[in-house]
Amino acid sequence: MPNPDSQDIYQLDYDSMAKVFIDQHRQMLMTCLDGLTEEEARANLVESKTTLLGLVKHATFVERVWFGEAATGKSRSELGIVANPDRSFVLKASDTIESVQRDYAQALEESRQALNGKTGDDVFPGNRRGPLPVRWVTLHMLRELAQHCGHADILREQILTARKQQPA
Repeated sequence: MPNPDSQDIYQLDYDSMAKVFIDQHRQMLMTCLDGLTEEEARANLVESKTTLLGLVKHATFVERVWFGEAATGKSRSELGIVANPDRSFVLKASDTIESVQRDYAQALEESRQALNGKTGDDVFPGNRRGPLPVRWVTLHMLRELAQHCGHADILREQILTARKQQPA
């Protein structure tokens, strides 16, 4: 797929264009952990449960909700995911940068497979709200990923600033 910053994207249809932007945001989330220690990735810098590692773990949950549950009608328990979004930020002792990135990469592949051959006019039947057009799901994903990329940018900036301020 073309880079969102290239001229090629202007030639794409709407659905393809949205997929390019979604993939760009997915990549930004995936790489927000690059170069960090496990401790930094788990650093709780805000009042909520939000950490960089937790954000990527939550993004895995989101992918499986929208491209697993909504696309197939399988329950969250059948998909092996937690029942609600808040719990998806909770880190287990066994969660590492490597394991969370690996799970996220697998969820992304599953999402791409769910979208394969679909257009925005197709419908995912399995959401708790009822059937949803694929276009709505992809736009919602873009909105969610953009929001979490913003969170990740701020948290990463705080972590890297703190690192610079540590005595040598």
